[in-house]
Amino acid sequence: MPPAATLEHFEPYRRALTGHCYRMLGSVMDAEDAVQEAMLRAWKAADRFEGRSGVQTWLYRIATNVCLDTLAAAGRRRARPVDEGAGLVDVDAVALPLPERPREHWVEPITDAAALPAPDACDPERQAILRESIRLAFVAALQYLPPRQRAALLLTQVLGWTAVEAGETLGMSTAAVNSALQRARATLGARNPAVAPRALTTAQEQTVARYVAAFERYDVAALARLLHDDATLSMPPFALWLRGPHAITQWLEGPGASCRGSRLVPVDACGGTPAWAQYRDGGATPWALLVVELRGDRLASMTSFLDVDTLFPRFGVPMWLASEPASGAAGTTALGRPMSLGRHAV
Repeated sequence: MPPAATLEHFEPYRRALTGHCYRMLGSVMDAEDAVQEAMLRAWKAADRFEGRSGVQTWLYRIATNVCLDTLAAAGRRRARPVDEGAGLVDVDAVALPLPERPREHWVEPITDAAALPAPDACDPERQAILRESIRLAFVAALQYLPPRQRAALLLTQVLGWTAVEAGETLGMSTAAVNSALQRARATLGARNPAVAPRALTTAQEQTVARYVAAFERYDVAALARLLHDDATLSMPPFALWLRGPHAITQWLEGPGASCRGSRLVPVDACGGTPAWAQYRDGGATPWALLVVELRGDRLASMTSFLDVDTLFPRFGVPMWLASEPASGAAGTTALGRPMSLGRHAV
């Protein structure tokens, strides 16, 4: 690294660093801030770079420590609604208005383009692991690990570093890193996320296609048949979440019925997880960034991120679509009362 290095020297590494910081922090905005701070620190220290490791490894080390500083200052972890409290199994128990949490409380989705290095920047197996490790379930589970356990796991299991290399970055002995990894794997094992290269199977692709078709014609019975018995539905920033086909069906036919007539536009999110920009009223109303997760050939979760003012520009989709006849009425809830969140009325 030349002593006169500029911030532009680090730009080729931005996407990989953003993905790493996103896994650590669970937030796109925090990850972007951490990467910018890491690059600034690297620029200031460029004349002290000894070249014992590659530039990208050096930047990962700096970014990891920026993330640890960020987590220490925040004093909290991000989560998903399904990670907090018990899911409702009967929508009759819903109290209006729904409880909300600040957007800083929740794990956010990220675009593949922001978090993954270009395909030619690493081998296919590593790219697949990087892609798998930005899935929502895995990123959310990571937030339950203490920061140094989280960093040790990501450096070794995702980036492929040795325990010795991770220890040098984290100021830990090799034995301490291995102990942290053992505890981290036990925590993640209890939450059952997997980091393994995989793409959707043919059966899963067919399930996704049936889901989109059923959602756009708002065939609730068909949607219910695609759900696991323990499937969940959540809508950050609302804290409420629903569990099981019965509760989800009640919601879709009741408070959620104003989604009738929605249109879905696919987006690249969370390592190839099926995701769409959802527009209500035939495309006139931006409504949610919808992410679904599968287990086997059925749906395990549906998450509607309602912060469209932030998310739609981030995912490069318009705030409205060209007019198309809607298949049903929209506006107020089945209970006759709108629940507002900015432009949203659930």
